[in-house]
Amino acid sequence: MGSVHIDHLLSLKRLGTLFYAVSPSNTTFEKVEQVPNYINEAVPWFTLTVVLEHILGLLRGKKVGRLNDNVTSLGHAILYESLKLFTRWFEMSGYLWIYQYRFIDIPWNSPWAWWAGFIAADFVYYWFHRASHEVSVFWALHQVHHSHEDYNVTVALRQSAFQRLFSLGFYQPMALLGVPLPAICVHFHLNLLVQFIIHTVLIDKCGANKYCLDKNYGGFLIIWDRLFGTFAAEKDDEELVYGLIDQPQANGILYLQFFYIREIINKARMQETWGNTVRALICGPGWSPGSPRLGDMDTFKDVKAPRAKYDPYLPSWQKAYVAIHYLTILFLQQVLTFNLKTYSLSTAVVFFAFIVVSISNITVMFDKWMWVGVVEVARCAFYVAIARSTPITGVFSIDFLLQMIFFVSMVLWTLRSMSFTHVKLL
Repeated sequence: MGSVHIDHLLSLKRLGTLFYAVSPSNTTFEKVEQVPNYINEAVPWFTLTVVLEHILGLLRGKKVGRLNDNVTSLGHAILYESLKLFTRWFEMSGYLWIYQYRFIDIPWNSPWAWWAGFIAADFVYYWFHRASHEVSVFWALHQVHHSHEDYNVTVALRQSAFQRLFSLGFYQPMALLGVPLPAICVHFHLNLLVQFIIHTVLIDKCGANKYCLDKNYGGFLIIWDRLFGTFAAEKDDEELVYGLIDQPQANGILYLQFFYIREIINKARMQETWGNTVRALICGPGWSPGSPRLGDMDTFKDVKAPRAKYDPYLPSWQKAYVAIHYLTILFLQQVLTFNLKTYSLSTAVVFFAFIVVSISNITVMFDKWMWVGVVEVARCAFYVAIARSTPITGVFSIDFLLQMIFFVSMVLWTLRSMSFTHVKLL
């Protein structure tokens, strides 16, 4: 089915992009097709950084994460990156057409183009992020990013799968200012990557406490929050609580991606006038009839520490199973990314669907979903059936190992399902 070069997965070049440690000359391109997929290239380093953060937390006497919260965040990252393979052409639609009418002409290969892209991407991110909090229909998708309860580096990976699609229209005005599209794309990636490192309790950030709400939207530069009045300094005398005000008690990535859409629709349907129905969609999520656009802060729930976290129990063997299969799914997502151009559309869609089902099912294991075992048997059997006739990576030892992992997993869940059914019948 394809081949993948393992040595490319953990290159130091990929690591440097996490810190914006790049050379302008090496990150300047004439055509957007030449821009690397920096976010996906850094995915293997994301996983290693999670381990490093955990070790540093132990050394400093801080527990920086739990398995269920981390795996859920990492699962959202796989979903985000996998869907992006099919939609990334759409987010900048119309940019080149608008670029024809630019007011300023900045040569694509000049240093000014790189710095213009840097400033423009960060400025637009501020307004996009702010809109994601202050417009209910955007918040319905963005809220998943704030559904974490542990503040660690995996938080930056917990993104809406459709975030890139609803950013359409935010970046396009930069075309009129003459910012070349490749420069925007480069800094769109690098701006998000650098935020990965600063999302950690080891570096203090905002939480779900009332004074933190609707504040600090900036990505790389804090200057935008200071200029536009949305900066809030942290209070040393108040412990931060992370997560949503009404924290969902779930880890399944599909539920967390979409559950708030239902809330917004129900809120809009309950309004007595068409005007309020529209306001329920375009005002802030805290809006109610008669209140300001973002709602009345005095009526908001004030979340205080300590707040119990959703931390369902899993036996040790199942924790190990989740970890092994997460790494397996991550590897398969990388295989899909590396070989996408060589796959037919049907093959790519089936590969994508398998990844979505896989990462969804291992995250709902924490939620004790009743059909977990059945789905595991089906997906593992599917992989074994496909892999027996079609090499997945083209490397015999790796393909054999993957087949063994899925075969053993299929047998394990078949036996557990039979045992569970037998006990129920008795």
